[in-house]
Formats: sequence, C-alpha cells, structure tokens
Amino acid sequence: MAKRDNILVGLDIGTTKICCIVGEATETGLDVIGIGTAPSRGLKKGVVINIESTVASIKRAVEEAELMAGVEITEIYAGISGGHIKGFNSHGIVAVKDGEVSESDISRVIDAAKAVAIPLDREIIHVLPQEYVVDEQDGIKEPLGMSGVRLEAKVHIVSGAVTSAQNIIKCCNRTGLTVTDIVLQQLASSYAVLNEDEKDLGVALVDIGGGTTDLAIWCSGAIVHTSVLSLGGNHVTNDIAVGLRTPSDDAEKIKTKWGVAHASMVRPDEQIEVASVGGRKARHLSRQILAEIIEPRMEEIFNLVKREIQKTGYEDLLASGVVITGGAALMPGTLELAEDALGLQVRLGAPQGVGGLVDVVNSAMYATAVGLVLFAAKNSDVRALRAQNGNVYSKVRTRMREWFTDIF
Repeated sequence: MAKRDNILVGLDIGTTKICCIVGEATETGLDVIGIGTAPSRGLKKGVVINIESTVASIKRAVEEAELMAGVEITEIYAGISGGHIKGFNSHGIVAVKDGEVSESDISRVIDAAKAVAIPLDREIIHVLPQEYVVDEQDGIKEPLGMSGVRLEAKVHIVSGAVTSAQNIIKCCNRTGLTVTDIVLQQLASSYAVLNEDEKDLGVALVDIGGGTTDLAIWCSGAIVHTSVLSLGGNHVTNDIAVGLRTPSDDAEKIKTKWGVAHASMVRPDEQIEVASVGGRKARHLSRQILAEIIEPRMEEIFNLVKREIQKTGYEDLLASGVVITGGAALMPGTLELAEDALGLQVRLGAPQGVGGLVDVVNSAMYATAVGLVLFAAKNSDVRALRAQNGNVYSKVRTRMREWFTDIF
C-alpha cells in the first residue's frame, strides 16, 4: 500500500468502539476515503484498562480503514476522554517588545497563561486561546501585527492524567502507529458538528459515548468550559441487562433495535422478544417496560449535564441551545427528553464539512472520529504555513536576533 502526504487519520478510542477514519486533503476541502470500526474491549469509562485487548481492537479498525482507503496508515490523531479530564480558564500578560505584536509575543503570552501549578501526575493536553487583549482593547481573535505595548491572553486549559495519555500512546505504538497529537474528544466533535454561528452565539455540545458523556461550552467563538461525566450509553445497557434479566450483548442489541428514551412515545400494545440467561426460552415483554428502564438513566445523564451547565454560569448565554451527538444520541426520544430536562432547544449533531464517503459517516456515532480528521486538517495547515514562512537564512537570522534581544 502506498503512503501519501495529504492523508490525515483520526482514531477515536472509545469505550464501546474503536473508529478509524482516513481523510484526504484536497484543494476543495477534506474527503473521507476510508473508515474502519471494531468493538472496543479494553476500555472502561474512556480509560484503557487492558493494553492487549485495546491493541487488538485498534489493529482491527486500522486494517479495515487501510483496506478501504488503499493507503498505509502510519500517523494518527488520537482522541482522549475519561473522568480524569479537567478544564479551567487562565490568563496571561506580557509586554510587547517592538511596539507591534509578533509571533514571539503571542508565544510568550500563551506560555505566561499556561504557567499554572498543576500536580505532577497531570499534564496539559490543550491550551485553547479564547481572546487577546491589546492595551485594554478586548475581543481580539488574531493580534498579530497590531500596535500596542501590552498583550493579554485569555485561554482555556485542558489537563489530563499523564498515565492515561501514555497508555493511549503505548497502545497505538504497539500497533506500529505514531501519535501526532492527542485531542480532547469533545473538542474534536465540535469541529465536526457545530457551525460558526452556533459557536459565536453560544452553544453546549453534549457527546454521549459508551462510558462517558463529554460537555463543551462555546461562547463568542471560543471554548469556555469542558468537563467529562462518568455516565454513558453502557450504563443504559447495564440497566436493561439487569432489569430484563438478559445477557449484556443481547441488552445492547435490544437497546439499539427497540430502545426509546421517552416512555410516552411507546404504544402500550408493542411487544419485544427478550433472550433469557442460561439457555432458557426467550420471553415476550412489553416495549413500555424497556422504555421505563431507559428513561430514568437518560434523564439522570441530562440532569447532570444541566447541573454542570448551571455551575459554570453560562446557562443564559447559550442562544444556540444544545447540540447532542454520540452513539447514544441516536435513540428515539433522546432529543425530546433532553429538551424537557435541560429547558433549552436541542438538535442532533451529525458530521458536516467533509466530502467523499459522506453517506457512510453521516451519523452522530462518527462525530468524534470525523472531528479528529478535521482538527488534523486545520492544525497541519497552520504548521505547514509556519514551516513555509520565509527561507532558511531569514529564519535563522530572525531566531538569532530574538536570542540577542532576550539576552541583552
């Protein structure tokens, strides 16, 4: 299989499934050319608990994506989630050196903003600029080249457990993959399902995965809050398994085929077939019973999301309401239940902004994987632009001038 320079790969390492999406950067945008999925066996609540099982699942998903795309995958952008993820806002101030904001000034003010004390067992995953302030003029998104004497940066910092990130990298390395970057899953999903108007007006993204529910709040075009709740679709499956006394695999199938999040949407006469444990004969039960098991757990998830939004103080700024994505969001009645619980307008978020195999990836369950590829496309463009900026001689000369300015 051939290697291509314009290939970008996103690997969503989830609790329920591992999803690998291959994107090709073209002149018109980004085309999805390959997709591979495999059941996830080695994760719990977004965190790796079994290296061997996770490696096997990653290998299966990547091989499937390689086969479909006809390319060899060597580098990937991996998603990260889990209860260990913490997000907080920070602020940095520096003096502008030559009366005009340069790249080095922006780098210094970002460094100043992220110079916060974090425990040794944690590391910073993202520093996401919200806005810059030049001489008390706020609301600036791109300060480069502006005149001023003082530069401030307001940023959102995402940190996670060092070991969790290391285990994800280790699993990928064991399959022969190099991890280019680790990306917060709800940030990736935001790239795929939110449009610019929603981010500007204020929106909450709720990504309901298998083991966790990820929340990201956007205001004025920037992330202002991120958090991870340790509840997800797997908890609904467990409730069904216990409530209907059926094996977990059958409970997952029942949830996918017959599950309804709002009990009022089910007709009383509807029946479902439920497999029994230990080889006993299958039973027929009312679908209403299934809905009454699912609804309280989904309601609990949305009540926790509402409490988290209220805690941040941004509840009144969400003019665009809530966008729900992730595999569990596909269950009928989820949007109606979310609107009742959250008291905000809600829509389902499916991936947008890509070409190619659009009909295959046009589902909320692929939001994170598609978002990882879109994140890769945006950030690799920035890197390439900086790499091309000027010839080698001028870059060395500029770097030496900066050194002498810093020393003397």
